[in-house]
Amino acid sequence: MADTITEINESNSTSRTFWRYAIPSVAAMLVNGLYQVIDGIFVGHYIGFEGLAGINIAWPVIGLVAGLGILVGMGSGSLISIYRGEGNNNQAQQTLSTGFGVIILAGLMVMMLLAMLAPTLLIAQGATGTTLQMGSAYIGVFTWGAIFTIAAGALPMLIRNDNSPNFSTALLMLGAVINIVLDYLFIAHMNMGLKGAAIATVISQSIITIIAVGYFFSAKSELRLCLGKLTFSPSLAARSIGLGTSSLFMYCYFSFILAIHNKLFMTYGSPVHVGAFAIVGYLMTMYYLLSEGIASGMQPPVSYYFGAGQKEKIRATLLLAIKVVVISGIAAVVFLNLYPETLIGLFSNGDPQLAAETENGLRLHLFSMFLDGFIALSSVYFMAVNQGGKALAISAGNMLVQLPFLYLLPQWIGVDGIWLSVPLSNIVLFLFVAPLIWRELQGKRETAITMQAIQSQ
Repeated sequence: MADTITEINESNSTSRTFWRYAIPSVAAMLVNGLYQVIDGIFVGHYIGFEGLAGINIAWPVIGLVAGLGILVGMGSGSLISIYRGEGNNNQAQQTLSTGFGVIILAGLMVMMLLAMLAPTLLIAQGATGTTLQMGSAYIGVFTWGAIFTIAAGALPMLIRNDNSPNFSTALLMLGAVINIVLDYLFIAHMNMGLKGAAIATVISQSIITIIAVGYFFSAKSELRLCLGKLTFSPSLAARSIGLGTSSLFMYCYFSFILAIHNKLFMTYGSPVHVGAFAIVGYLMTMYYLLSEGIASGMQPPVSYYFGAGQKEKIRATLLLAIKVVVISGIAAVVFLNLYPETLIGLFSNGDPQLAAETENGLRLHLFSMFLDGFIALSSVYFMAVNQGGKALAISAGNMLVQLPFLYLLPQWIGVDGIWLSVPLSNIVLFLFVAPLIWRELQGKRETAITMQAIQSQ
Protein backbone atom coordinates (compact mmCIF):
# COMPACT_ATOMS: atom_id res chain seq x y z
CA MET A 1 0.00 0.00 0.00
CA ALA A 2 2.84 2.36 0.86
CA ASP A 3 4.50 1.55 -2.44
CA THR A 4 1.26 2.35 -4.31
CA ILE A 5 0.91 5.71 -2.56
CA THR A 6 4.52 6.54 -3.34
CA GLU A 7 3.98 5.64 -7.00
CA ILE A 8 0.87 7.83 -7.21
CA ASN A 9 2.67 10.73 -5.56
CA GLU A 10 5.58 10.40 -7.98
CA SER A 11 3.15 10.31 -10.91
CA ASN A 12 1.37 13.42 -9.67
CA SER A 13 4.69 15.16 -9.13
CA THR A 14 5.74 14.24 -12.67
CA SER A 15 2.46 15.55 -14.06
CA ARG A 16 2.76 18.83 -12.17
CA THR A 17 6.33 19.25 -13.34
CA PHE A 18 5.28 18.58 -16.94
CA TRP A 19 2.47 21.13 -16.87
CA ARG A 20 4.65 23.66 -15.07
CA TYR A 21 6.88 23.73 -18.16
CA ALA A 22 4.33 22.78 -20.82
CA ILE A 23 1.72 25.47 -20.13
CA PRO A 24 4.16 28.41 -20.36
CA SER A 25 5.86 26.74 -23.33
CA VAL A 26 2.57 26.27 -25.21
CA ALA A 27 1.55 29.82 -24.39
CA ALA A 28 4.95 31.05 -25.57
CA MET A 29 4.76 29.10 -28.82
CA LEU A 30 1.21 30.20 -29.57
CA VAL A 31 2.01 33.80 -28.75
CA ASN A 32 5.15 33.56 -30.88
CA GLY A 33 3.02 32.12 -33.69
CA LEU A 34 0.90 35.25 -33.56
CA TYR A 35 3.81 37.03 -35.28
CA GLN A 36 3.00 35.04 -38.42
CA VAL A 37 -0.76 34.89 -37.99
CA ILE A 38 -1.20 38.61 -37.26
CA ASP A 39 0.97 39.43 -40.28
CA GLY A 40 -1.29 37.18 -42.35
CA ILE A 41 -4.49 38.80 -41.08
CA PHE A 42 -3.30 42.33 -41.84
CA VAL A 43 -1.77 41.33 -45.19
CA GLY A 44 -4.88 39.39 -46.26
CA HIS A 45 -7.24 42.26 -45.44
CA TYR A 46 -5.16 45.25 -46.57
CA ILE A 47 -3.08 43.82 -49.44
CA GLY A 48 -4.98 40.74 -50.68
CA PHE A 49 -3.97 37.40 -52.17
CA GLU A 50 -0.87 38.85 -53.87
CA GLY A 51 0.43 39.95 -50.47
CA LEU A 52 -0.31 36.52 -49.01
CA ALA A 53 1.51 34.92 -51.93
CA GLY A 54 4.49 37.24 -51.46
CA ILE A 55 4.83 36.53 -47.75
CA ASN A 56 4.44 32.79 -48.37
CA ILE A 57 7.20 32.87 -50.99
CA ALA A 58 9.50 34.60 -48.49
CA TRP A 59 8.75 32.34 -45.53
CA PRO A 60 10.83 29.32 -46.58
CA VAL A 61 13.89 31.55 -46.25
CA ILE A 62 12.74 33.27 -43.05
CA GLY A 63 11.89 29.86 -41.61
CA LEU A 64 15.50 28.74 -41.94
CA VAL A 65 16.65 31.84 -40.05
CA ALA A 66 14.12 31.20 -37.28
CA GLY A 67 15.18 27.55 -37.26
CA LEU A 68 18.71 28.53 -36.32
CA GLY A 69 17.31 30.20 -33.22
CA ILE A 70 15.41 27.04 -32.30
CA LEU A 71 18.60 25.03 -32.91
CA VAL A 72 20.46 27.09 -30.32
CA GLY A 73 17.53 27.24 -27.91
CA MET A 74 16.75 23.51 -27.99
CA GLY A 75 20.36 22.28 -28.33
CA SER A 76 21.94 24.48 -25.67
CA GLY A 77 18.78 24.26 -23.56
CA SER A 78 18.85 20.44 -23.55
CA LEU A 79 22.53 20.43 -22.61
CA ILE A 80 21.94 22.99 -19.83
CA SER A 81 19.13 20.87 -18.35
CA ILE A 82 21.23 17.69 -18.54
CA TYR A 83 24.11 19.41 -16.71
CA ARG A 84 21.71 20.80 -14.12
CA GLY A 85 20.28 17.31 -13.60
CA GLU A 86 23.83 16.10 -12.98
CA GLY A 87 24.41 18.98 -10.55
CA ASN A 88 27.11 20.52 -12.79
CA ASN A 89 26.14 24.21 -12.79
CA ASN A 90 29.56 25.39 -14.02
CA GLN A 91 29.18 23.45 -17.27
CA ALA A 92 25.59 24.64 -17.57
CA GLN A 93 26.75 28.26 -17.26
CA GLN A 94 29.51 27.75 -19.82
CA THR A 95 26.99 26.18 -22.21
CA LEU A 96 24.79 29.26 -21.87
CA SER A 97 27.71 31.59 -22.58
CA THR A 98 28.69 29.52 -25.60
CA GLY A 99 25.10 29.66 -26.86
CA PHE A 100 25.35 33.46 -26.96
CA GLY A 101 28.41 33.16 -29.18
CA VAL A 102 26.68 30.72 -31.53
CA ILE A 103 23.76 33.16 -31.93
CA ILE A 104 26.10 35.98 -32.98
CA LEU A 105 28.10 33.83 -35.40
CA ALA A 106 24.96 32.36 -36.97
CA GLY A 107 23.42 35.82 -37.36
CA LEU A 108 26.45 37.22 -39.16
CA MET A 109 26.60 34.21 -41.45
CA VAL A 110 22.91 34.52 -42.35
CA MET A 111 23.20 38.24 -43.09
CA MET A 112 25.93 37.57 -45.67
CA LEU A 113 24.13 34.64 -47.28
CA LEU A 114 20.78 36.42 -47.58
CA ALA A 115 22.41 39.51 -49.07
CA MET A 116 23.78 37.30 -51.86
CA LEU A 117 21.11 34.65 -52.38
CA ALA A 118 17.67 35.94 -51.31
CA PRO A 119 16.36 36.99 -54.78
CA THR A 120 17.56 33.73 -56.31
CA LEU A 121 15.75 31.70 -53.66
CA LEU A 122 12.49 33.53 -54.37
CA ILE A 123 12.76 33.13 -58.13
CA ALA A 124 13.47 29.41 -57.66
CA GLN A 125 9.98 29.06 -56.13
CA GLY A 126 8.39 30.54 -59.24
CA ALA A 127 8.00 34.09 -57.95
CA THR A 128 7.51 36.71 -60.64
CA GLY A 129 6.12 40.23 -60.96
CA THR A 130 4.27 41.60 -57.94
CA THR A 131 4.77 38.41 -55.93
CA LEU A 132 8.54 38.63 -56.38
CA GLN A 133 8.60 42.34 -55.59
CA MET A 134 6.62 41.93 -52.37
CA GLY A 135 8.57 38.88 -51.26
CA SER A 136 11.89 40.65 -51.83
CA ALA A 137 10.76 43.67 -49.78
CA TYR A 138 9.74 41.38 -46.92
CA ILE A 139 12.90 39.30 -46.85
CA GLY A 140 15.17 42.34 -47.23
CA VAL A 141 14.25 43.56 -43.75
CA PHE A 142 15.08 40.18 -42.19
CA THR A 143 18.50 40.28 -43.83
CA TRP A 144 19.76 43.08 -41.60
CA GLY A 145 17.73 41.83 -38.63
CA ALA A 146 18.93 38.21 -38.78
CA ILE A 147 20.72 38.26 -35.40
CA PHE A 148 17.53 39.48 -33.69
CA THR A 149 15.41 36.81 -35.41
CA ILE A 150 17.77 34.05 -34.25
CA ALA A 151 18.16 35.48 -30.74
CA ALA A 152 14.39 35.95 -30.28
CA GLY A 153 13.91 32.26 -31.03
CA ALA A 154 16.76 31.00 -28.83
CA LEU A 155 16.84 33.19 -25.74
CA PRO A 156 13.29 32.58 -24.42
CA MET A 157 14.02 28.83 -24.60
CA LEU A 158 17.25 29.31 -22.67
CA ILE A 159 15.37 31.37 -20.08
CA ARG A 160 12.89 28.52 -19.74
CA ASN A 161 15.76 26.08 -19.14
CA ASP A 162 17.05 28.51 -16.50
CA ASN A 163 13.94 27.54 -14.52
CA SER A 164 11.98 30.68 -15.47
CA PRO A 165 9.22 29.42 -17.84
CA ASN A 166 6.75 32.12 -16.81
CA PHE A 167 9.18 34.96 -17.52
CA SER A 168 9.93 33.37 -20.91
CA THR A 169 6.23 33.33 -21.77
CA ALA A 170 5.68 36.90 -20.59
CA LEU A 171 8.59 38.06 -22.74
CA LEU A 172 7.13 36.47 -25.87
CA MET A 173 3.70 37.89 -25.08
CA LEU A 174 5.21 41.36 -24.87
CA GLY A 175 6.84 40.88 -28.26
CA ALA A 176 3.55 39.71 -29.80
CA VAL A 177 1.64 42.72 -28.48
CA ILE A 178 4.28 45.09 -29.84
CA ASN A 179 4.14 43.30 -33.19
CA ILE A 180 0.35 43.65 -33.40
CA VAL A 181 0.46 47.37 -32.64
CA LEU A 182 3.24 47.99 -35.18
CA ASP A 183 1.48 45.88 -37.84
CA TYR A 184 -1.61 48.04 -37.46
CA LEU A 185 0.49 51.20 -37.67
CA PHE A 186 2.77 50.22 -40.58
CA ILE A 187 0.29 48.27 -42.75
CA ALA A 188 -3.15 49.73 -42.05
CA HIS A 189 -2.19 53.39 -41.55
CA MET A 190 1.17 53.96 -43.25
CA ASN A 191 0.54 51.62 -46.23
CA MET A 192 4.08 50.17 -46.00
CA GLY A 193 2.96 46.76 -47.35
CA LEU A 194 5.01 43.64 -46.64
CA LYS A 195 8.05 45.72 -45.77
CA GLY A 196 6.06 47.26 -42.92
CA ALA A 197 5.04 43.79 -41.68
CA ALA A 198 8.68 42.70 -41.65
CA ILE A 199 9.86 45.85 -39.85
CA ALA A 200 7.19 45.33 -37.18
CA THR A 201 8.38 41.78 -36.57
CA VAL A 202 12.09 42.63 -36.42
CA ILE A 203 11.50 45.52 -34.00
CA SER A 204 9.54 43.16 -31.75
CA GLN A 205 12.31 40.57 -31.93
CA SER A 206 14.97 43.14 -31.07
CA ILE A 207 13.06 44.16 -27.93
CA ILE A 208 12.80 40.50 -26.87
CA THR A 209 16.55 40.11 -27.42
CA ILE A 210 17.51 43.14 -25.34
CA ILE A 211 15.32 42.14 -22.40
CA ALA A 212 16.43 38.49 -22.53
CA VAL A 213 20.14 39.39 -22.51
CA GLY A 214 19.49 41.70 -19.57
CA TYR A 215 17.78 38.84 -17.72
CA PHE A 216 20.85 36.58 -17.94
CA PHE A 217 23.05 39.33 -16.48
CA SER A 218 20.62 39.99 -13.61
CA ALA A 219 20.12 38.40 -10.20
CA LYS A 220 16.92 36.72 -11.48
CA SER A 221 18.97 34.22 -13.50
CA GLU A 222 20.09 31.02 -11.77
CA LEU A 223 22.93 30.80 -14.32
CA ARG A 224 23.81 34.46 -14.01
CA LEU A 225 26.47 35.67 -16.47
CA CYS A 226 28.95 38.50 -16.16
CA LEU A 227 31.17 40.06 -18.82
CA GLY A 228 34.38 38.86 -17.19
CA LYS A 229 33.29 35.22 -17.31
CA LEU A 230 31.92 35.03 -20.85
CA THR A 231 33.59 32.14 -22.62
CA PHE A 232 33.14 30.24 -25.86
CA SER A 233 33.78 26.49 -25.88
CA PRO A 234 34.01 24.94 -29.36
CA SER A 235 33.32 21.49 -27.90
CA LEU A 236 30.16 22.67 -26.11
CA ALA A 237 29.10 24.56 -29.24
CA ALA A 238 29.50 21.36 -31.26
CA ARG A 239 27.50 19.33 -28.73
CA SER A 240 24.74 21.95 -28.59
CA ILE A 241 24.55 22.14 -32.37
CA GLY A 242 24.51 18.35 -32.58
CA LEU A 243 21.59 18.11 -30.17
CA GLY A 244 19.71 21.01 -31.76
CA THR A 245 20.20 20.00 -35.39
CA SER A 246 17.04 17.89 -35.37
CA SER A 247 15.07 21.00 -34.38
CA LEU A 248 16.67 22.91 -37.25
CA PHE A 249 15.63 20.09 -39.54
CA MET A 250 12.03 20.64 -38.42
CA TYR A 251 12.29 24.18 -39.74
CA CYS A 252 14.23 23.00 -42.78
CA TYR A 253 11.38 20.58 -43.32
CA PHE A 254 8.83 23.38 -43.12
CA SER A 255 10.88 25.68 -45.35
CA PHE A 256 11.64 22.97 -47.88
CA ILE A 257 8.06 21.71 -48.08
CA LEU A 258 6.74 25.26 -48.20
CA ALA A 259 9.11 26.12 -51.06
CA ILE A 260 8.19 22.98 -53.01
CA HIS A 261 4.48 23.65 -52.51
CA ASN A 262 4.91 27.26 -53.64
CA LYS A 263 6.69 26.10 -56.79
CA LEU A 264 4.08 23.43 -57.54
CA PHE A 265 1.13 25.75 -56.90
CA MET A 266 2.67 28.34 -59.23
CA THR A 267 3.20 25.58 -61.84
CA TYR A 268 -0.14 23.77 -61.61
CA GLY A 269 -2.20 26.69 -60.29
CA SER A 270 -1.76 30.43 -59.76
CA PRO A 271 -0.87 33.02 -57.08
CA VAL A 272 -4.42 32.52 -55.76
CA HIS A 273 -3.48 28.93 -54.85
CA VAL A 274 -0.31 30.18 -53.15
CA GLY A 275 -2.43 32.65 -51.19
CA ALA A 276 -4.83 29.84 -50.22
CA PHE A 277 -1.87 27.73 -49.14
CA ALA A 278 -0.68 30.64 -46.98
CA ILE A 279 -4.04 30.76 -45.16
CA VAL A 280 -4.06 26.98 -44.65
CA GLY A 281 -0.53 27.29 -43.31
CA TYR A 282 -1.54 30.00 -40.82
CA LEU A 283 -4.39 27.84 -39.52
CA MET A 284 -2.18 24.76 -39.26
CA THR A 285 0.52 26.82 -37.55
CA MET A 286 -1.56 27.30 -34.42
CA TYR A 287 -1.90 23.54 -33.84
CA TYR A 288 1.66 22.81 -34.85
CA LEU A 289 2.96 25.43 -32.45
CA LEU A 290 0.76 23.98 -29.72
CA SER A 291 2.29 20.54 -30.29
CA GLU A 292 5.76 22.06 -30.55
CA GLY A 293 5.06 23.89 -27.29
CA ILE A 294 4.14 20.58 -25.62
CA ALA A 295 7.33 19.04 -27.01
CA SER A 296 9.41 22.03 -25.98
CA GLY A 297 7.85 21.99 -22.50
CA MET A 298 8.53 18.26 -22.21
CA GLN A 299 12.23 18.72 -23.00
CA PRO A 300 13.57 20.39 -19.80
CA PRO A 301 12.10 17.86 -17.32
CA VAL A 302 12.89 14.87 -19.55
CA SER A 303 16.50 16.03 -20.01
CA TYR A 304 16.74 16.60 -16.25
CA TYR A 305 15.32 13.14 -15.49
CA PHE A 306 17.74 11.64 -18.02
CA GLY A 307 20.69 13.31 -16.32
CA ALA A 308 19.39 12.14 -12.92
CA GLY A 309 18.69 8.57 -14.14
CA GLN A 310 14.94 8.72 -13.34
CA LYS A 311 13.62 6.53 -16.16
CA GLU A 312 10.04 6.01 -14.93
CA LYS A 313 9.52 9.77 -14.78
CA ILE A 314 10.77 10.01 -18.38
CA ARG A 315 8.17 7.41 -19.43
CA ALA A 316 5.33 9.13 -17.57
CA THR A 317 6.19 12.53 -19.05
CA LEU A 318 6.48 11.18 -22.61
CA LEU A 319 3.18 9.31 -22.37
CA LEU A 320 1.35 12.38 -21.08
CA ALA A 321 2.82 14.56 -23.85
CA ILE A 322 1.73 12.08 -26.53
CA LYS A 323 -1.85 12.02 -25.23
CA VAL A 324 -2.07 15.82 -25.22
CA VAL A 325 -0.62 16.22 -28.74
CA VAL A 326 -2.73 13.54 -30.41
CA ILE A 327 -6.06 14.39 -28.73
CA SER A 328 -5.67 18.13 -29.34
CA GLY A 329 -4.71 17.42 -32.96
CA ILE A 330 -7.83 15.36 -33.61
CA ALA A 331 -9.94 18.10 -32.00
CA ALA A 332 -8.26 20.72 -34.21
CA VAL A 333 -9.04 18.74 -37.39
CA VAL A 334 -12.72 18.47 -36.38
CA PHE A 335 -12.92 22.19 -35.57
CA LEU A 336 -11.32 23.25 -38.86
CA ASN A 337 -13.80 21.17 -40.84
CA LEU A 338 -16.81 22.42 -38.88
CA TYR A 339 -16.08 26.16 -39.24
CA PRO A 340 -14.00 26.69 -42.41
CA GLU A 341 -15.77 29.84 -43.63
CA THR A 342 -15.36 31.67 -40.34
CA LEU A 343 -11.67 30.81 -40.06
CA ILE A 344 -10.89 31.66 -43.68
CA GLY A 345 -12.67 35.00 -43.27
CA LEU A 346 -10.01 36.07 -40.75
CA PHE A 347 -7.45 36.21 -43.56
CA SER A 348 -9.57 37.17 -46.55
CA ASN A 349 -10.99 40.44 -47.83
CA GLY A 350 -13.99 38.63 -49.36
CA ASP A 351 -12.37 37.18 -52.51
CA PRO A 352 -14.67 34.21 -53.41
CA GLN A 353 -12.04 32.39 -55.49
CA LEU A 354 -9.52 32.60 -52.67
CA ALA A 355 -12.11 31.34 -50.16
CA ALA A 356 -13.09 28.37 -52.34
CA GLU A 357 -9.51 27.27 -52.93
CA THR A 358 -8.67 27.65 -49.25
CA GLU A 359 -11.63 25.56 -48.09
CA ASN A 360 -10.62 22.79 -50.49
CA GLY A 361 -7.08 22.97 -49.11
CA LEU A 362 -8.25 22.75 -45.50
CA ARG A 363 -10.25 19.62 -46.24
CA LEU A 364 -7.48 17.80 -48.12
CA HIS A 365 -4.29 19.08 -46.51
CA LEU A 366 -5.01 18.85 -42.77
CA PHE A 367 -6.94 15.61 -42.18
CA SER A 368 -3.89 13.83 -40.64
CA MET A 369 -2.47 16.94 -38.97
CA PHE A 370 -2.32 15.25 -35.54
CA LEU A 371 0.30 12.82 -36.88
CA ASP A 372 2.54 15.77 -37.73
CA GLY A 373 2.40 16.78 -34.06
CA PHE A 374 3.27 13.26 -32.92
CA ILE A 375 6.25 13.11 -35.28
CA ALA A 376 7.59 16.48 -34.08
CA LEU A 377 7.17 15.40 -30.45
CA SER A 378 9.08 12.18 -31.14
CA SER A 379 12.05 14.06 -32.58
CA VAL A 380 12.25 16.39 -29.57
CA TYR A 381 12.00 13.44 -27.15
CA PHE A 382 15.02 11.67 -28.64
CA MET A 383 16.97 14.91 -28.56
CA ALA A 384 16.04 15.40 -24.89
CA VAL A 385 17.46 11.98 -23.94
CA ASN A 386 20.71 12.60 -25.82
CA GLN A 387 19.84 10.42 -28.84
CA GLY A 388 20.54 13.06 -31.44
CA GLY A 389 20.94 10.49 -34.22
CA LYS A 390 17.35 9.24 -33.94
CA ALA A 391 16.04 12.78 -33.57
CA LEU A 392 17.86 13.83 -36.73
CA ALA A 393 16.71 10.71 -38.62
CA ILE A 394 13.05 11.48 -37.82
CA SER A 395 13.35 15.13 -38.82
CA ALA A 396 15.23 14.31 -42.03
CA GLY A 397 12.84 11.46 -42.80
CA ASN A 398 9.91 13.82 -42.41
CA MET A 399 11.33 15.81 -45.28
CA LEU A 400 12.51 12.97 -47.52
CA VAL A 401 9.36 10.84 -47.32
CA GLN A 402 7.31 13.62 -48.90
CA LEU A 403 9.39 13.90 -52.06
CA PRO A 404 7.85 10.98 -54.01
CA PHE A 405 4.34 12.15 -53.09
CA LEU A 406 5.10 15.71 -54.18
CA TYR A 407 6.62 14.47 -57.42
CA LEU A 408 3.94 11.97 -58.43
CA LEU A 409 0.57 13.14 -57.08
CA PRO A 410 0.44 16.55 -58.85
CA GLN A 411 1.15 14.79 -62.15
CA TRP A 412 -1.71 12.40 -61.54
CA ILE A 413 -4.44 14.62 -60.05
CA GLY A 414 -3.15 18.20 -60.36
CA VAL A 415 -3.64 20.76 -57.58
CA ASP A 416 -5.47 18.30 -55.30
CA GLY A 417 -2.38 16.09 -55.45
CA ILE A 418 -0.29 18.93 -54.02
CA TRP A 419 -2.71 19.33 -51.11
CA LEU A 420 -2.68 15.58 -50.36
CA SER A 421 1.09 15.03 -50.41
CA VAL A 422 1.83 15.99 -46.79
CA PRO A 423 -0.99 14.11 -45.02
CA LEU A 424 -0.31 10.90 -46.93
CA SER A 425 3.43 11.08 -46.25
CA ASN A 426 2.70 11.71 -42.54
CA ILE A 427 0.82 8.42 -42.41
CA VAL A 428 3.77 6.57 -43.94
CA LEU A 429 6.34 8.12 -41.58
CA PHE A 430 4.11 7.46 -38.55
CA LEU A 431 4.30 3.73 -39.32
CA PHE A 432 8.09 3.93 -38.82
CA VAL A 433 8.24 6.36 -35.87
CA ALA A 434 5.48 4.83 -33.72
CA PRO A 435 7.40 1.56 -33.09
CA LEU A 436 10.47 3.53 -31.94
CA ILE A 437 8.39 5.41 -29.37
CA TRP A 438 6.61 2.21 -28.33
CA ARG A 439 9.95 0.53 -27.58
CA GLU A 440 11.00 3.57 -25.52
CA LEU A 441 7.79 3.39 -23.48
CA GLN A 442 8.10 -0.35 -22.94
CA GLY A 443 11.80 -0.13 -22.08
CA LYS A 444 11.22 2.58 -19.47
CA ARG A 445 8.31 0.56 -18.02
CA GLU A 446 10.38 -2.61 -17.68
CA THR A 447 13.18 -0.66 -16.00
CA ALA A 448 10.72 0.85 -13.52
CA ILE A 449 9.25 -2.57 -12.66
CA THR A 450 12.75 -3.97 -12.09
CA MET A 451 13.67 -1.07 -9.81
CA GLN A 452 10.46 -1.51 -7.80
CA ALA A 453 11.19 -5.24 -7.39
CA ILE A 454 14.71 -4.47 -6.14
CA GLN A 455 13.41 -1.85 -3.69
CA SER A 456 10.74 -4.24 -2.33
CA GLN A 457 13.46 -6.79 -1.54
